[in-house]
Amino acid sequence: MKQLAALLVLLALPCPPRAAAAVPGAGVVALLTHADAGRGLARPELFRRMAHRARARRRLLSAPANAQERPVRARVRAGLGGGGGGIVTNEYLLRVSVGTPPRPVALTLDTGSDLVWTQCEPCRGCFDQRLPLLDPAASSTYAALPCGAPPCRALPFASCGGGGGRGRGNRTCAYAYHYGDKSVTVGHLATDRFTFGDADAGGGGNAGDGGSLAARRLTFGCGHFNKGVFQSNETGIAGFGRGPWSLPSQLNVTTFSYCFTSMFGSASSVVTLGSAPAAALRGGAHVAGEVRSTPLLRNPSQPSLYFLSLHAISVGATRIPVPPPASASRRAASATAIIDSGASVTTLPEDLYEAVRAAFAAQVGLPPAGGGAALDLCFALPVAAALWRRRPTAVPALTLHLEGADWEMPRGNYVFEDLAARVMCVVLDAAPGGEQTVIGNFQQQDTHVVYDLENDRLSFAPARCDRLVASL
Repeated sequence: MKQLAALLVLLALPCPPRAAAAVPGAGVVALLTHADAGRGLARPELFRRMAHRARARRRLLSAPANAQERPVRARVRAGLGGGGGGIVTNEYLLRVSVGTPPRPVALTLDTGSDLVWTQCEPCRGCFDQRLPLLDPAASSTYAALPCGAPPCRALPFASCGGGGGRGRGNRTCAYAYHYGDKSVTVGHLATDRFTFGDADAGGGGNAGDGGSLAARRLTFGCGHFNKGVFQSNETGIAGFGRGPWSLPSQLNVTTFSYCFTSMFGSASSVVTLGSAPAAALRGGAHVAGEVRSTPLLRNPSQPSLYFLSLHAISVGATRIPVPPPASASRRAASATAIIDSGASVTTLPEDLYEAVRAAFAAQVGLPPAGGGAALDLCFALPVAAALWRRRPTAVPALTLHLEGADWEMPRGNYVFEDLAARVMCVVLDAAPGGEQTVIGNFQQQDTHVVYDLENDRLSFAPARCDRLVASL
């Protein structure tokens, strides 16, 4: 903590202020790419990489901070630190441009956190990235926020350094933002022009004037010290949570949606903000099944996250009830699950996971896989399955029973088979010390998911997400 405080003081260097106009909400559409897209990797390797990222964060959550401390075990997604987000596994990347002239960045879409940030020059401690670091000095529309600005005052951990004046309001705002997996970003809070989609970065009016749906002035973190389990294909994180710094909040939209294509394919995914996704969901040619809806809940102890009421999980004919979190208040007792685009594998509280694991083991009828499997719930396939490549091995259906809606998982959203290795895995995992189920993006593939923030409703339907992308 002392090191972070010192870094904040060091980072709070004077920068010339620049005004930023308010932006009314309107529609934005942007494409997403999978973290491993374009690498030419086979399906088993893609799956192993995803599982490795998920397990790396799990190890961080249960690792002691130092030799004298007990293992860090928290109740919800490892707990959110002072001003931080959850656990991010950078599976789907939002590609936008920042500044004038525009420079590309690749941000993990994360509904489990709020801050939008990217790595910036000068870099005092950054992870390796393929794209050039964003250089604020090269943008004519960049403006560091003063400490008196409301976004800075709202940050749980911010600091002021030297500035061009005596008052706090004339000093620049430095921030530190923590994630549940012990990742951290430290830098300046600033505003600049963000360009989405294929908009003409050189036109469309002044940044922040609301004249273009695809170019907006937004507040973001310009990170100069960023540590954690990050990869070279990302440059930062785009928070989509309920908090004031998130992308939906800054765009002042009441709805957003995403449709993730399969992680094993090459097609882009899509995210929409502020258009009319609910109407498109019910009448879209890409929709491949029934549209279902469930309430979006709030938990006062974790106000940025999107909670759901998960009553039970069915494995085939076995229905397993989901108890309320032991530490939950009466008001939050029904908030038994979190939907999270930034987590890859769905995780369950340990007792619930063991019950689900036992139900699969009893019904699949195959021996457990040996050591070295990507996940814990894996089975050894018979030799015939690899030799003859017959139809997929039978597995029981997986259904999440939510308030007012059953989410029936397609087989490909919870089962992975590696015939060459003779292994079949159920893509679920236990959460270390977790009290809520976290529904990850692997289970959300080829599903159009709509967040109605005005009415606190989540709608979802099986979909051909590649067709949706092609229609835009």
